[in-house]
Amino acid sequence: MTRFLTPALIAIVGATTIPALANETFEAVKIEAGEALFEAECRRCHSTTPSDASYGPPLENILGRAAGSYPDYDYSIALEASGIVWTPAALRAWMEDNDGFMPGTKMRHVGIEDRTVQDFILAYLVSITTRDGSAISE
Repeated sequence: MTRFLTPALIAIVGATTIPALANETFEAVKIEAGEALFEAECRRCHSTTPSDASYGPPLENILGRAAGSYPDYDYSIALEASGIVWTPAALRAWMEDNDGFMPGTKMRHVGIEDRTVQDFILAYLVSITTRDGSAISE
């Protein structure tokens, strides 16, 4: 009976562990792809940290941040007064069509319409959000 339980136990443990490992691997791949896409699509204007110079505001800790609130950046009046908080849905809408999402914004770029590309960039932005911004979102 012991010989029978060992393979059964291994199968049960494997059935619960493999999906978890696959999910972790998938998230890591999404973040890595998101970083590469960020470098290709966003980095020419945005850095991820305040210590790196950039034309636009840095995007570290963007999730949960109020739009137009990064200190010492000259935002458009439209964005500064918008009352928007950067949630994944708001960032997705911004990536797709920032002029349509926020008329009067100063930012100009080609829209990122591919939802998979948006997903990857969002995964990367989530990974560089190191503080809990939920209080800002409420």
